[in-house]
Amino acid sequence: MFHLGWFLGNGFGIQEWNIAAGDGAYTSTNATDWMKPDLYIDLARSLERAGFDFLLFEDTSMIEDTYKESMEVSLRRGFMAPKNDPMPLVPLLTEHTEHIGVIPTVSTIQYPPYLAARLYTTLDHLTGGRVGMNVVTSVSDRVAQNFGFERHLDHDERYRMAYEWIDVVHALEQSWDEDAIIADPVAGVYADHTKVHTIDHRGEFFSSRGPLNTIPGPQRRPPVCSAGGSPAGRELAARYDDTMISMCATVEDMKEYRADIHRRMIAHGRQPDEIRLLFLATPTIAATDEEAEAKHAAKAQWRTSDAGIEYNLWNMSYVSGGRIDFGAYDLDTPVEQIDLSRGNGEHSSMANLFKGSEGRTLREIAGTSHQTTDLGLIGSFETVADKMAEIMDEVGGDGFLVYGPTTRQNIIDYTDGLAPVLRRRGHIRDGYSGVTLRDHLFEF
Repeated sequence: MFHLGWFLGNGFGIQEWNIAAGDGAYTSTNATDWMKPDLYIDLARSLERAGFDFLLFEDTSMIEDTYKESMEVSLRRGFMAPKNDPMPLVPLLTEHTEHIGVIPTVSTIQYPPYLAARLYTTLDHLTGGRVGMNVVTSVSDRVAQNFGFERHLDHDERYRMAYEWIDVVHALEQSWDEDAIIADPVAGVYADHTKVHTIDHRGEFFSSRGPLNTIPGPQRRPPVCSAGGSPAGRELAARYDDTMISMCATVEDMKEYRADIHRRMIAHGRQPDEIRLLFLATPTIAATDEEAEAKHAAKAQWRTSDAGIEYNLWNMSYVSGGRIDFGAYDLDTPVEQIDLSRGNGEHSSMANLFKGSEGRTLREIAGTSHQTTDLGLIGSFETVADKMAEIMDEVGGDGFLVYGPTTRQNIIDYTDGLAPVLRRRGHIRDGYSGVTLRDHLFEF
């Protein structure tokens, strides 16, 4: 069997809403209701019915203005803005479900370690142990400038910062011994103060005395997730992750990636079975193979349209960390004439976007190269179910992180079309035997 997660790539932000922009015909009231909890409650309930391990929320805290040095495209088309803070939504979702985990994103430059440890421990209590922590270093200078930095730290430096950040969070989570709580109303003793400890951390980036001023949650240490493709990102995953967003283009890439993470884990004294790698995929599914192929062809055609190219150029500008404005170049500019080394954002994503770009123009890359891939998962529910199983058999696990349009029609296609086929064939869970998110991840 393999695991399933759902990646909400727009976070608690405006979901697919613009039919003219290729979002499809089932956007419903997304344009006006995205800030309300209803769509996300529907999503969480449906995913739980389908047996997904978790729902993961992306998050960013800025309005992107790298592309053409303006917020105009971001706000006209609703790219990455507007967006709400996902943290208050987490207990609402678990209140309306019984099993599924929820993983909101936390940035190491936005949340001091003490604030993050206290927040996630509180959420662990409020959700009954169903929260996880997606750790990011943030990408853009604009995010950094909203939190007191003039410019963002260099890529490898911010990963050093992230290593220390997680170490401090974990130390705070462990600042209460397992048997510190007595809670004896007759004796009038709540906790044994000798079993609650300061951590007295003073490091390169953070200082924190501790201890945490709340008691450990049901999981004690909520599972850590990240999405690193660069060497520094892979090191973070190998040292700390319980589950990982893994971005690969082919089955061979997936096998190499998994083997590399496992090698790095062993070097850090961990065992490979202490992590669940979920491979990010954007399948195209429908009731029949013919319908799915038609949807896929329409999507490919839209990507070469003016609207599709504008989106990809905007996204490339963001992925560069706000350092390269791809809107400043003529579309027929050869890629070799663009200094891609100036980027300070998602290094692995930039490398994937421009892989094989030799001799090609910016227009050609923008119309054909995209950050995520379908991994060949195109077809009917039965066809895609078979392909998913074949990939997992060849790669060796651990599952897929589905990234698709968040419309109710698309949710139904996955949860009431694809998932029942996967379940009938014994590929995914048929119910939950555990209680916490950590239970779900390591149930099999």
